[in-house]
Amino acid sequence: MKQQVRVIKTQRDYDAAIGRLSALMDEELASGSNAEAELELLALVIESYERSKIAPVSPDPIEAILFRMDQQQLGKKDLVPYIGSLSKVSEVISRKRPLSLSMIRKLHAGLNIPAEVLIGDSDDTDVDLSSEPQYNYAKFPVQEMWERGYFPDFKGGVKQVKEYAEDLVRKFMRGVLGDMERSVLLRARLHQSGSRVMDEYALLVWRICVLKKARTINLFSQYKDGIITDEWLRDLAKLSRFEKGPHLAREFLADNGIALVIEPHYKKTYLDGAAMLDGRTPIVALTLRHDRLDNFWFALMHELVHVQKHLKGTHVFIADNLDDKTRSSQEEHEADQWARDALIPAAEWEKSPVKTTGSAASAIALADKLRIHPAIVAGRVRYETNNWRALTGLLGAKGVVRGNFEDQLGEPQAHTS
Repeated sequence: MKQQVRVIKTQRDYDAAIGRLSALMDEELASGSNAEAELELLALVIESYERSKIAPVSPDPIEAILFRMDQQQLGKKDLVPYIGSLSKVSEVISRKRPLSLSMIRKLHAGLNIPAEVLIGDSDDTDVDLSSEPQYNYAKFPVQEMWERGYFPDFKGGVKQVKEYAEDLVRKFMRGVLGDMERSVLLRARLHQSGSRVMDEYALLVWRICVLKKARTINLFSQYKDGIITDEWLRDLAKLSRFEKGPHLAREFLADNGIALVIEPHYKKTYLDGAAMLDGRTPIVALTLRHDRLDNFWFALMHELVHVQKHLKGTHVFIADNLDDKTRSSQEEHEADQWARDALIPAAEWEKSPVKTTGSAASAIALADKLRIHPAIVAGRVRYETNNWRALTGLLGAKGVVRGNFEDQLGEPQAHTS
C-alpha cells in the first residue's frame, strides 16, 4: 500500500512519521521504488520539523579553540603566536579576556577555525578575516578617543584599548560612514589648508566625532543654496555683541539648516575648524584650539564662506589650520578675505583711526559703530600689526567661548589604567 507523506504539524504527526521512517529503514528497499522515494521525502519532512522546533546552538569560540587544541595536541604555549602571551592565552581560555579581531584573524589563519565560529554573535559578522584589515588600526588615536569617553562600554585600561583598537574603532565608525567613503578618505588628502599635512587617521576620527554630534542637533529648516550672503554674514556677526553670542550663532545657523559643532582637535591635526557636507546638510565644525572670541568669530565666518562658495559635488570636506601662513590656495584666500570683510567691511577698516593708532578707544568706537564685539576689532589689529600682545584687555575672558557649548563638550571621562 502506497503511503502519503504529509507535512508534520503536531507532535502526534511527528511520532507517526518517526515510526513510519523506522519501519521503512528495516525493509530492503529496491532502488527507484516508491518506498525508497517515500523514505527520502519522509526524512526531509522530519528534518524540517525538527529544525523549526529546536533552536540552533551557536558554536562557542572558546570551545572551538579547545577542540582544536585537543585535536592537534596543542598546549597553551602553542597559542602564544595567535593570542600574544602565555598570560593572555590563559585569560582567553578561562573566558576572562575576550577575543580581539586581531586574535581571531590569526587563529582563523593559523588553526583553520571557521571565522563565523570565532566571531560568534558579535556585531563584526561583516569582517573579512581572509584579508588584511582595511586600515592600520595602530595608527588611530585610540587613547585620545578613550580619554574622551568614546568607548563607553569598554571596561579595560589604556593598554587594552590599544590591543582592541580594531574592535573599538570599527564599532565607533559603524553606521556613520560607509566602507567606500572611509576608504576614499584615507586615499586622498582631505582638502587640508596649510603646509603641515594633518594626520589622516586622527582627522578621520575627528570628522566622525563631528558627524555624530551634528546628527543630534535639531535644525529648524533645510539649508538652501544662496542663503549665505554678505548681509546674512554681517547680521550673524552682530550677534557677537551679546554675552551669549556664540550660543546665539548656533541657533541662527540651525534656523538656516546649518549645524554648528564644537569638537576639540586631536594631536597632529593642527586643526581650527572644517566645513563639510552630511548629505545635503552643511556642517561647520570648530575646535576652539584658541578659545578666544576673535578667533571663534573669524573661524566661524571662514568656514561659512567655504559652505557658501566651495562645498559642492565631491568637494565635501575642507579642513583648516588658520595659523599656517603658507596657505596659498585661491579658496583659502577667498575665505579669509570674505570672513574679514563680513566682520569689518574693508571701507570701514580703511577710514577708522584704529588702523593707524591701534588704540583701545578707537577699537571700541569701531566695534560700537559696526555693532560687533570689541574683541573682533582687537583681533584684526593684532593680525594686521603682527603684535599678539596688543589690546589683550578687549579679547574677553578666557574660556568664554567654551562656556557656550558645555552641552557639546562636557567633561572628559576619567579613566584608570
